[in-house]
Amino acid sequence: MQPNEYMKLENQLCFAFYTCSREIMKLYRPLLSPLGLTYTQYITMLSLWERDGVTVKELGSKLFLDSGTLTPLLKKLETMELITRTRDKVDERNVIIELTDKGRAFREQAAEVPKKLYAGTNVQLEDITAMHEHIQSFLQKIGELSEKQE
Repeated sequence: MQPNEYMKLENQLCFAFYTCSREIMKLYRPLLSPLGLTYTQYITMLSLWERDGVTVKELGSKLFLDSGTLTPLLKKLETMELITRTRDKVDERNVIIELTDKGRAFREQAAEVPKKLYAGTNVQLEDITAMHEHIQSFLQKIGELSEKQE
């Protein structure tokens, strides 16, 4: 690539990720709307279905969300009776997030979301898996670079 080609918008990796992310979010909206979830609420529930009984700090770290974003989101999920928030008895500074029975059962309703999303792309599952692995590897390298710069 010629040096001046690096300065074209279409050659910016960050722009490709940004536009791809926006388009994916658009595809999620009609799939999540019947469940009454936003995308951020959905990924929060996915995380809790993987590991229940985590602190707000652990959840925020996993989702790359700060407490200012996470707290109102968790309040909404609690209002929907999908989770509970309780102070840790050992260390009251920590708030433990746990799924309710309704929250656990809600997983069945949400199970169709990724299937519908992937089916609509006409991309082979192997290609999606490979792409995901490349992105995760890249994210790890970016994280290492970011830690060095701090």
